[in-house]
Amino acid sequence: MKLSFLTSALVLALVTGAAAHDFKVGALVIDHPWSRATPKGAAVAGGYMKITNTGTTPDRLTGGTTEAAKKFEIHEMKMEGSVMKMRELSGGIEIPPGATVELKPGSYHIMMTTLARPFAQGDRVKASLTFEKAGKVDIEFDVEAVGGAPKEHKH
Repeated sequence: MKLSFLTSALVLALVTGAAAHDFKVGALVIDHPWSRATPKGAAVAGGYMKITNTGTTPDRLTGGTTEAAKKFEIHEMKMEGSVMKMRELSGGIEIPPGATVELKPGSYHIMMTTLARPFAQGDRVKASLTFEKAGKVDIEFDVEAVGGAPKEHKH
């Protein structure tokens, strides 16, 4: 009976640890970076996540890199009248103190272009984010289904 309880506790701990997909650098917490699977021949992929600044001073996401694509840019999509427009944010995105900024479809996002290979569901794509004050942090994007979004996860 004790062995069964200990085994169950160990399995739960392993599953909980595997489900956690957060990264931290300085006062910044990067929550569940994800992307979508890309159709064969696609040259671009988006990257999404939540970034929370637990500190008392603002920071700024200024860029990043990945071996999975030649370009790694920070973009914004927004409606201008009845037209959806996308543009690169060369100055990056400010993360105010105590705030969470969400990169999501149809809003702020990472644009990875000239992909080295298609992204397949279940892949983990390694990348690095660069922040003005906190510096560089290595992350991994979980690749979800084409047209999909990550399942809700609780910490």
